[in-house]
Amino acid sequence: MPTTFNMIKAENLTKLYSLQKQRTFKEFLPALFSGQSTKYLLSALSHLNFEIKKGESLGILGRNGSGKSTLLKIIAGVTKPSDGRITVSGRVAPLIELGAGFHPELTGKENAYLNASILGIKRKEMDRLYKGIVDFSELHDFMDQPVKHYSSGMYMRLAFSVAVAEKPDILLVDEILAVGDIRFQEKCLTRIKEFQKQGATLVLVTHSSEQIENYCHKVLVLDSGKQVYFGETKEGIEKYRQTIS
Repeated sequence: MPTTFNMIKAENLTKLYSLQKQRTFKEFLPALFSGQSTKYLLSALSHLNFEIKKGESLGILGRNGSGKSTLLKIIAGVTKPSDGRITVSGRVAPLIELGAGFHPELTGKENAYLNASILGIKRKEMDRLYKGIVDFSELHDFMDQPVKHYSSGMYMRLAFSVAVAEKPDILLVDEILAVGDIRFQEKCLTRIKEFQKQGATLVLVTHSSEQIENYCHKVLVLDSGKQVYFGETKEGIEKYRQTIS
């Protein structure tokens, strides 16, 4: 059951990126000598306000380029907001980029240990967890191979298995479950349900309204980096459908 304790709280959260203007060489030279800036600011997220309590889970909906992945990266601590504040409580397990943190020349086993260390899992603890990771991933015959030979589905299996080897307080999932076979996706979703029953918080980015309804208490709808809805799931899905119609 949700409590009054916030796991994630965003207050006027804003993210700006400084980008280079595209100019022809003919346009570039006068701008260079006149001192005109060749950069501009892109607003990826603008003044987001929401909170997720312990025991709740959040679904994030929006078109491509609406800021969903940027928000997950801020929650994960990969990047910082330009303005506003994000407060995150507990251990975060991010599954936000397929193969992020993996070294292609290292084996599956070596990458499992590397990824675990990034997640804050100590070596001794990883030694205890390793067999369970291999069993869950079903990659027994491939753990001693370099991951550069892995398919995208195998990447997902290994990354997910390491991330959920020890129950995180917050699990961030960005479309990664769309990769690989349906049977293993269902296995992952079952594990997520188990964590939710134990009080873990899920933040899920997906285009599947069914997954959002089944796994999320709240929905945040983004459009061009702006918050157009935050609240109950069914209303959020309807609001999202309106933004893309």
